[in-house]
Amino acid sequence: MKFKRILLKLSGEALMGNKQYGIDAERLNQYARDIKEAKELGVEIALVIGGGNIFRGVQAEENGIDKAQGDYMGMLATMINGIALQSAIENVGVYTRLMSAVQMDQFAEPYIRRRAVRHLEKGRIVIFGAGTGNPYFTTDTAAALRAIEIGADIVIKGTNVDGIYTADPKKDPNAKKFDQLSFQEVYENKYSVMDLTAFTLCEENKKPIWVFDMNIPGNLKKLLSGDAIGTIVTN
Repeated sequence: MKFKRILLKLSGEALMGNKQYGIDAERLNQYARDIKEAKELGVEIALVIGGGNIFRGVQAEENGIDKAQGDYMGMLATMINGIALQSAIENVGVYTRLMSAVQMDQFAEPYIRRRAVRHLEKGRIVIFGAGTGNPYFTTDTAAALRAIEIGADIVIKGTNVDGIYTADPKKDPNAKKFDQLSFQEVYENKYSVMDLTAFTLCEENKKPIWVFDMNIPGNLKKLLSGDAIGTIVTN
């Protein structure tokens, strides 16, 4: 499969590397190099990154903070990660634009769909921060929504597992890995891919989801070059 434009979803937790919280410089720089390699294939790349390495809305509820307020705090965490990722990518010589779903004019452009598409057409990496700008929606949903809005060919989800399994492969040595699944199979078997809102958005708008291990250097380039890694979910 050949892609002109992709939406790459990265988890905030992955940026921790071997740390307990925060950003691991080695992991951050690996991501930047991998994204540069992918761009050199001629692919237009947009990014959505989570904020779980800094703060999650779930933490807020556990601490007695209002759910909406907690989600706003999570949006700020995604912006911190977005700024870090922007810096790392530009350090390897690639132009970027950081766009926010909420107004943060001092360090990010406001999200405007047509402007985002124009940045992509000019060869810039576009990083979408602050989720959808609304509480009660995850960054998975933000990734699905932005992919649809910018006309991405696919949502590629970088995780720490090399695809979708029948069970957690770290806990069950007999877990079976899938190379390809339909949306219906994922839904019926409740395989963990994305939250239901994001998953449904992709299904209804015919956006395939490709899950792969982003923590292995060079994997993103291999995937985009046609190597059979990870698991793809299609209609």
